[in-house]
Amino acid sequence: MPEIRAVWARYPALVFWCLTLLLLAPADSVRAAANDVAFPAQVQQGAMVIGKVPPKSQVSYEGRTLAVTNYGTVVFGVAADASGPLHLRVSPPGGTALSVDLAVQPRDWPVERVSGLPPKTVSPPPKIAARIRREQARVAETRVTSDSGTGFAEAFIWPVHGRVSGRFGSRRIYNGIPGAPHSGMDIAVPTGTPVKAPASGRVVFADPNLYLTGGTVLIDHGYGIGSNFLHLSRLDVHVGDTVSQGQVIGLAGATGRASGPHLHWGMTWFQTRIDPLLVLERTQ
Repeated sequence: MPEIRAVWARYPALVFWCLTLLLLAPADSVRAAANDVAFPAQVQQGAMVIGKVPPKSQVSYEGRTLAVTNYGTVVFGVAADASGPLHLRVSPPGGTALSVDLAVQPRDWPVERVSGLPPKTVSPPPKIAARIRREQARVAETRVTSDSGTGFAEAFIWPVHGRVSGRFGSRRIYNGIPGAPHSGMDIAVPTGTPVKAPASGRVVFADPNLYLTGGTVLIDHGYGIGSNFLHLSRLDVHVGDTVSQGQVIGLAGATGRASGPHLHWGMTWFQTRIDPLLVLERTQ
């Protein structure tokens, strides 16, 4: 092309500088994208992790694709038995993929003994066991998908205030029989205590009479993060309701398998159980 050759002949320094800028631009873009990626260097077992990436990035965590908010936030949960490092891959729009590794801080899970439960709730007969499986399948189905609400990013509040009588992850022994690790946090309060939504979201499950968990409500806080509230004596919401933080969703009780009145508050990232207490303590 004679025009380009003419420019090169008359302004070689200018052409060289322009070519240099073109060659440097991709590297600069990668550095800028890397600066926009922020995750904690270390996470605890059972934690909810929120990270920042450039909007419209593609993000995968342990082989699973994470949804990204339109302002560049991603969230995921760390299993109670997870061991590090955890691996994320971030592909910014128009940039080079970045690898992010997170160390996992192990926790010492205590043993809790729960006595005084009705024997049929600890070792249910076949018909009751079948009912429990059906009910648990219904609950699990609601955790497969999640909407794009951003309640998960709010500073969570306590749904009730009381003594923590059971901690997440503790190994439970029911009437002397070992059970599964505790999936949430128990808060001892009197029957009839109003239970408030710890963050905004949408009610995806509500049933007043499940065999093990009694009055049960599940709220989807968006992007896979959900709360479940068990043993309620009254439900004040229905499936499809949108709730705001602090709204009363029901009353605490002792329905289902419970040795006394309390609220069981559990949290999940899809099917992964996470610790509500860590979510309450989150500072970023």
